[in-house]
Amino acid sequence: MSQSSLSQKGQTASESPARVDMEIYFEALDNPYHPTDNPKGALPMNVAENHLCWEMLRDRIQQVTREHEIPDWVASYGDPAGIPRFREATASFLENHLFGTHVNPDSLAFSVGATSVIEMTSFLLADPSDTAVIPAPSYPVYTGDIGVIPGVIRYDLQTHEELEELKNGIPINTQKLEQAKKDIEAKGSRFKILILTSPDNPTGGIYSEKQLRETADWCIANQIHLIVNEIYGLSLIDISHPEIKEDYPNPIEFVSFGKIMSEYQNPYLHFWYSFSKDFGVSGFRIGLLHSFNEELIQAYRNAGLSHSISNYTQWVMSEVLEDKAFLEQFFSTYRERLTESYLIVRKSLKRMNIPFNPSFGSLFVWMDWSKFLSEESAEGEEKLWMEIYQQTGVLLTPTNGFGHKKKGLYRMVITSLNQSKLQVAMDKLEDFTKKK
Repeated sequence: MSQSSLSQKGQTASESPARVDMEIYFEALDNPYHPTDNPKGALPMNVAENHLCWEMLRDRIQQVTREHEIPDWVASYGDPAGIPRFREATASFLENHLFGTHVNPDSLAFSVGATSVIEMTSFLLADPSDTAVIPAPSYPVYTGDIGVIPGVIRYDLQTHEELEELKNGIPINTQKLEQAKKDIEAKGSRFKILILTSPDNPTGGIYSEKQLRETADWCIANQIHLIVNEIYGLSLIDISHPEIKEDYPNPIEFVSFGKIMSEYQNPYLHFWYSFSKDFGVSGFRIGLLHSFNEELIQAYRNAGLSHSISNYTQWVMSEVLEDKAFLEQFFSTYRERLTESYLIVRKSLKRMNIPFNPSFGSLFVWMDWSKFLSEESAEGEEKLWMEIYQQTGVLLTPTNGFGHKKKGLYRMVITSLNQSKLQVAMDKLEDFTKKK
């Protein structure tokens, strides 16, 4: 074998796909299910995409481009952190739909998607070999986002083992954070960043306001940067729905970390968001950082030119964000459809007797298929995952990379298919479990 012409990082990247399931995902996309033309086709439910209200947003964008001339500034360079109009429109959106409190546009910085925001923030806050703590299970690609270029180490904090332990919320506390800090320092690293996702990927859980405040206080006292990722902040299940109300005996109210940040205004507290999930426009590549750390925002601006969002995208989305009546209708419809999709999945899982975590929000259901494992190992998990796909066409997200010790849990994306196809997918899974 000839010696690689790449750098060590380049060679590692060439041999390390961002996700273990991407090759099979592209295979599934080339063989889509169709009720008559291809009834044995694939039903991919592994990539976090939201298609539930795309037609509404598409029509609004087409209206914008029909009725408005493209402004001349779109063809020129702009502020790398986001053009002023887009920052102002987004600040207003966050005020009205998430934070419930004033947002200064100057506290925002944008780049091309959530991945870019995670990478940039990690690069600017931590040195290579510093550690970011993330409660497990969590988004597998965090590993690459914080590690490939920033060189930050991922530490999976085990907060629980069984799904039952999530019934009163994600069990994180300062005692567990103290222990993680000791473990990290014993290995010669620094606990530099704590990343929480709320609603959570993959469990669908949320952090209570009390948890967020206690965690913020602990991080500030220890000079650790706390980042809360609310990329699913408007993807909330209607837990008051009569069919599912019984699943939430101790309901947790979703309170945006942005509201808490506005009170603290501390340089160690930060917020991530992206338009990809709630708006269902992952291909638009819009991610943002909100922080009262002025030095961080300036560093983001100075270093972020290669991560800038196109001016055309910023112009189009500014028009959408400024249409408050449309946003109200869009998110009202989205929440109804998201809840309907969740109901379809919940009913089937109940019939199959598959344990799952009742979701407060996100695009996911986190399920325990461990009773079907041939062995409790990574190999056993992959074998079952492939068996489900090959026999049903339903492609779930494999457990590999979520960082959780319990074997046999899989993530299902409930927003990547329309509801008729979602029902087909669940029917196929029910047939699979009956045969097993």
